[in-house]
Amino acid sequence: MKVILINEVTGLGTAGDVVDVKDGYARNFLLPRHLATPWTKGGQKQVDAITTARASREVRSLEEAKQLKGRLESASVTVPAKAGNAGRLFGAVSTADIADAVKAAGGPELDRRRIEVQGHIKSTGSYQALVRLHPDVQATVPFEVVAR
Repeated sequence: MKVILINEVTGLGTAGDVVDVKDGYARNFLLPRHLATPWTKGGQKQVDAITTARASREVRSLEEAKQLKGRLESASVTVPAKAGNAGRLFGAVSTADIADAVKAAGGPELDRRRIEVQGHIKSTGSYQALVRLHPDVQATVPFEVVAR
């Protein structure tokens, strides 16, 4: 089944890409989560609109992305979260929490969908997040989860 990706899907493509996937994957995962729409004859207009919007949001140049990578990797980011006595969190730290903490630390405003973390963060401590700044540039952002 041919689908047009609306959002970036790790391992599949970015917004505006037309990809061919298995029917079940499209019906059961991509379409219900609004990550893709079915390909139609009028789909080319939609692809052009998504590509234009993506270009306006994307970091403009490779040099700018590399500078941003340096700033992010050297930043001291602290994510406050509600925790119990043993350091166990009430809930988990989300990518939106990490994006807010980076902005509060004086960093740039990041899109939460471009941040990836391994597993669920459910206790205080030091962690790392991967931020996709540009198709060729990825930054590893160290951050500390502390009890609020």
